[in-house]
Amino acid sequence: MENLNNDYTHIKGWGIDADPKNEPTYPMKKYTGDDHKRLNWDRPPLQPVNIEVLHSTERPNITAVFGTSTPPSGLSGAIRRYAFQFSENQYMHWLPLLLADRVNVVEGIVDDLKRGHIPNIFAERGMKAELKHNPKGLAKRILVTVAVTSIAYAILKGKSKKR
Repeated sequence: MENLNNDYTHIKGWGIDADPKNEPTYPMKKYTGDDHKRLNWDRPPLQPVNIEVLHSTERPNITAVFGTSTPPSGLSGAIRRYAFQFSENQYMHWLPLLLADRVNVVEGIVDDLKRGHIPNIFAERGMKAELKHNPKGLAKRILVTVAVTSIAYAILKGKSKKR
């Protein structure tokens, strides 16, 4: 039911921000009432689009500023293009993006090897610091990795013998 006389004083806390001296930025910012009259600002020029930019289905336009250092490419780029077909509130948007990140790591290692650079995975994964600060956790992770790899190898080798 609508209150016809627009008297909302019965609501606890109503009008608490009506006093300009109770404004959190007072006295640095004097309240003039113009805060909501800023619709006449000139939009700055947008960043030029000279690479492929993936953007959300919720956003009709490209954002004013975006990164250009790593445009989507390869298999990880294809996975990202697929992910951006879905809304940001769906798992089909976020899960492929997580997969694309992992695929991109492998692509980076392959790219390094193609250029003749052998990556120092031990250093890049921060294992020196983990060895110093979390040796038990590092040992556990290495043992689990060896166990999973051994089991996967045994399963694959067993399947190849059956053929």
